[in-house]
Amino acid sequence: MFETLRDQPADKILMLMQTYKADPRTDKIDLGVGVYKDPTGLTPVMRAVKAAEKRLYETQDTKTYVGLAGDPAFADAMIGLVLDGAVARDRIAAVATPGGTGAIRQALELIRLAAPTATVWLSNPTWPNHPSIIKYLGMKSAEYRYFDEATRGVDFAGLMEDLGHVSTGDVVLLHGCCHNPTGANLSADQWAEVIALLKKRGAVPFVDIAYQGFGDGLDADAQATRMVAAAFDECLIAASCSKNFGIYRERTGLLMAIGKDAAQAKLSQANLNFLNRQNFSFPPDHGARIVTMILTDPALRADWEAELEEVRGTMLGLRKQLADELRRLTNSDRFDFIAHHRGMFSRIGTTPDKVEKMRADNGIYMVSDSRMNIAGLNTATVPILARAIVDAGV
Repeated sequence: MFETLRDQPADKILMLMQTYKADPRTDKIDLGVGVYKDPTGLTPVMRAVKAAEKRLYETQDTKTYVGLAGDPAFADAMIGLVLDGAVARDRIAAVATPGGTGAIRQALELIRLAAPTATVWLSNPTWPNHPSIIKYLGMKSAEYRYFDEATRGVDFAGLMEDLGHVSTGDVVLLHGCCHNPTGANLSADQWAEVIALLKKRGAVPFVDIAYQGFGDGLDADAQATRMVAAAFDECLIAASCSKNFGIYRERTGLLMAIGKDAAQAKLSQANLNFLNRQNFSFPPDHGARIVTMILTDPALRADWEAELEEVRGTMLGLRKQLADELRRLTNSDRFDFIAHHRGMFSRIGTTPDKVEKMRADNGIYMVSDSRMNIAGLNTATVPILARAIVDAGV
């Protein structure tokens, strides 16, 4: 049987990680893998997470299953964090999932169950797992323009033109904040135009919000998602706790399906429970319980929000330092976009051969499409990267 298997396409980011590990240079810089790192190069466990885990260890008296949808308290806490009352609670079905990726997978499974002929529209570019999962599930997809390689900002005219071709019942996947891989975000006014157009076209929005709190703050980063949720009768939202709680390995996510009324939400809930059962039965609970404890305990939440602000401030400081250093080296403002991007990533807009030159000459590892993880830098490595960018002729 197994001899009939074929090699699968290699994941570019995972391949980059392997190549980085094999590089013997001690001054190499990892800007590929999408995890936050502090100035020492570690991905720390947040203070509130450690405190909640200690409390959980001391008080938890069972490890039995919590239900197909996960702990309802986790859903309530995350819905509050992401939507903050933008939609009536009885219109929202929700299930815990293994990470944000699990939420995306279950959302696509729900779409395939409800509307098997629907086309899922993705930004070009987008996170590589989006099209990969869609292709694996045999679903139809299309692209809309997003990134302007010249300005390194949003190609809003191209985006609106392409979304003008969306058909009724199609699904449009939107990045709630901190666009991955570009770091370029829509303004509030542009979001309002996108919402109006999608409503006119009869589309169903699907928001992937994986970096809430990493851009402009917890509430500011959720603003677009709340606008979308409030505007449509039907909406899907995949939320991740990997980044903002730093619990990557706990695989903690939530999928929300918003219906036009409570009856529709109840039907969606039954189908989401069914899909969880088919895929992994009961979702993991440890990370979800930690998140719930933090969000519902005023002291833990205050400490978590304070540390998250420190993380956000660190990334913004690195962005400004890099933009300023490139301005100094080039005597131009053409790299100022780096300071305006938000989240962990920026796409600097260069060719794979120049990315390879930076790797070969300077030990700098970024994805071949020039996506770099800002959090992989520190104040000492920013000047090294800036010089490598200039020397490579970016």
